[in-house]
Amino acid sequence: MNIPDIDFLSKLLHAESGLVINADKAYLFESRLVPVMSKFGIASLEALVADLRQKKDRGLLNSVTEAMTTNETYFFRDTKPFSQFREFILPMMVKNRESRKQLRIWSAAAASGQEAYSLAMICQDFKHSLLRDWQVTIIGTDISSEMIDRARSGIYSQFEVQRGLPINYLTTHFTRIDNQWQISEELRKMVKFETANLKNIPSSLGTFDVIFCRNVLIYFDIQLRTQVLDGVHRLLAPDGAMILGGTETVMGISELFEMYPEDRGVYRPLSRISVKAAG
Repeated sequence: MNIPDIDFLSKLLHAESGLVINADKAYLFESRLVPVMSKFGIASLEALVADLRQKKDRGLLNSVTEAMTTNETYFFRDTKPFSQFREFILPMMVKNRESRKQLRIWSAAAASGQEAYSLAMICQDFKHSLLRDWQVTIIGTDISSEMIDRARSGIYSQFEVQRGLPINYLTTHFTRIDNQWQISEELRKMVKFETANLKNIPSSLGTFDVIFCRNVLIYFDIQLRTQVLDGVHRLLAPDGAMILGGTETVMGISELFEMYPEDRGVYRPLSRISVKAAG
């Protein structure tokens, strides 16, 4: 690929999704766009860029954006956030919302759904105790419609269920279909999946008590990280909880959050009024 084409694709991808791909990672265009070229019958990357420059096919643009999105995920990824959810966040939410017995959770950048379903499985563990008679709703969103379709199906390969999924959850919540596994209908009803772009978080998603926004900010520049955290803050309940990825932080990016003193890995929102007053 020539430099002008690389520059064009990089700017286009940033405008559409916020992802930052620098020149030193230009090889990703060549490795990830081959399936898109095959799907649309395009002979070369140069021809693909030429078609994109004409801005005639929104479907092609969406396919390119989705192909370039990183969709690495697996069940109970990194372990610690799920321990925090089980041991700190859930008990706190149950105490604070005892009167209405409703809990809304958002898995942002959900990819093929493993994080959202992992949270659902933990909630199921408490359906006869802490969460008895509670209404739990989990929303998973992703920019990729292909990933959302996969997540809705709840069907995973043998390799995918072997990555991080405890065997007791596999036997309890999954049914084998040939050489694949499908998560139970009960959990599929608990989790709803929608396409959404974190660059423009739709207010229609509603307010959430818990937000997992993990391993996605690292792909954005500072300006977009601030913008995304601002959008997350708008949807997080005043006494809600947010968890980021292990290498992600709000420091130097947003003043709208602080860590819970009881658990330094979980963030709580600050009032915009108090932030302005402090500034």
